[in-house]
Amino acid sequence: MNDNAKCRVISAVEMASVSNISNLTNDRIEALAGGHGMVNMAIHTVANVITDELLKGEKLSIEFADARRLPIDDIMEKAVKVAKKSGADGANAALITACIMYLAGSAAQVGIPAGNRKLGATARMLAGVDRSGVAAIPTAKMNNKISAFPAVLAINKAMLEGTLSTLDGRNVPMNVGGGPLYGHSALGEDYVWPELAVNGARIGTQAMLDAMAGAVMVPHPFTAAVLGAAAILEIIHPDAEVPEGEGVYGRTSSAYLVGKSAVATAGLPEEVHFKVTGEAVDTAKLVGDVGLILKDIGAPSVIGMMAFDEIFSCFQEGIAGFSGGPVNAPLGHVGAYAVIGMKALIKNGGDAAKTGQEIVAERSACSFDPEVAQLSINTICRKANELWRGPVTNMLIDATEPARAWAIHRRAEYAYDQMMTGTSLEDIVSKFDDDRIAEVEKNAGVLLSGMVGEPVSIKVRRIEPAARRTSKLAQKYWSFDPSVDITVTVGDNVAEMDGFVHDIIPRVVKGECQDVAWAVPLGAAVMDELALCACSILNVTVPAAVAAAMKKHDPAEAADIVEKAAHLTRAIPGGKFAAQKVAALALSIVEYQA
Repeated sequence: MNDNAKCRVISAVEMASVSNISNLTNDRIEALAGGHGMVNMAIHTVANVITDELLKGEKLSIEFADARRLPIDDIMEKAVKVAKKSGADGANAALITACIMYLAGSAAQVGIPAGNRKLGATARMLAGVDRSGVAAIPTAKMNNKISAFPAVLAINKAMLEGTLSTLDGRNVPMNVGGGPLYGHSALGEDYVWPELAVNGARIGTQAMLDAMAGAVMVPHPFTAAVLGAAAILEIIHPDAEVPEGEGVYGRTSSAYLVGKSAVATAGLPEEVHFKVTGEAVDTAKLVGDVGLILKDIGAPSVIGMMAFDEIFSCFQEGIAGFSGGPVNAPLGHVGAYAVIGMKALIKNGGDAAKTGQEIVAERSACSFDPEVAQLSINTICRKANELWRGPVTNMLIDATEPARAWAIHRRAEYAYDQMMTGTSLEDIVSKFDDDRIAEVEKNAGVLLSGMVGEPVSIKVRRIEPAARRTSKLAQKYWSFDPSVDITVTVGDNVAEMDGFVHDIIPRVVKGECQDVAWAVPLGAAVMDELALCACSILNVTVPAAVAAAMKKHDPAEAADIVEKAAHLTRAIPGGKFAAQKVAALALSIVEYQA
């Protein structure tokens, strides 16, 4: 073939590859657009609504006003409607809207008593859902999931035993309880609520940490803290003033004391920082305010709380979620950079080009696979734009489009050149997957070395399916039952771990193999990235399309070959179907005569 033929093939492959974004991934992103399985589309569309309003000059302030409706209600109502349109039910729409509005700069509460407004309660009412107790709020799915019931149980048990406070309500004189002599004076503000706040948040947070461990979940400090805070804020006066020295009068409520105690109990950092903008946030205020939102929000579902986790994955310290971390999440989890994009766009006065450059630089620097990180953001934002386009998703698409274009083009050109020299389609696909593993190993070594403080090297020596199962599915798609051999080196220490996933990890959890236990978290981080690799399937779709467009194989045959050859990308089903569709379209484009 001549240069014109090469250009025609590569152009056809590129156009076919991007004709339907569902063909770029094995994740079910069309289902996501209806809320089936995850509701992270709503994170993106709500961020679009809020950012658009702020860039137009609208305010997010909650005012202590003698009015039936505030301007912020209009923004919240629009955001809630868009969240519902994006697949979230009422409670999840309220949760997503309230949390993103809070991170955008809205206060969690204002005013007492008449005219009192709380962000969570307002969002819940606008969403048209009932309030439920904190005990009904679940955690996100962290393999298993529990509710906030342990926090509620522990706090109520302490109340019944008289250990929540050193004071006793039986001793409150007549005409003092229930009025201003208690509520706006020394008794409540200096004695009762500070003690209940500190003890209740500590007890509730610790109960959540213990309950997660008991359910064989890794205890999650941020989740434990916010649910522990929410549980005690159901009981105490959440708008109460705090003692002198604990905060500014009229601006610091008992919710802050709750957050402070929960943060200390959970072992969270005193301050967290937004990724990209670097804006600092007092973690005690964050936890207290978010606990207050959760107290009022209603009953979100597990997938709503998974979206909640990804919203708070926007911080550098990695206190929640994982779409802001080094491992590239399944596309149903991607959400952090919608919030980060919102914050950065607002800080940059709407300058999309500057914001996009900052986000690409930051995301590339903190990811095990920077290319896949950008592809993931691009794909999910394009799907979100089908529901409600706006400044955040538009900016993220423009910022990550060069990476997507280059990722497709370089694979197409390499596959074409190799096939012209006689290299088989199988060898090309295998090379692409080998390169992807090597890229993850390289980047993981750099990032983990920085975290550990010593040189770290990760080498994946073997990835195969069916470590212990005999089903056809497990024998074909390796991520369902990985048979993995891996070597982790830190300084002079080397851990050779054969049967890493199915043998070593369970034994370490049972207290065995303690000689290599130190290496498991490092190896697991890399294997998480590789096990979730089907969020991007360009390694199968592009070479299949090239082979079909060059008429080396028909589309069905090419698809079958590439899936069998993709020893990494063949992690879960779906690649063969997408490869055949892209290959057939590429062939049609090449054969088209105007």
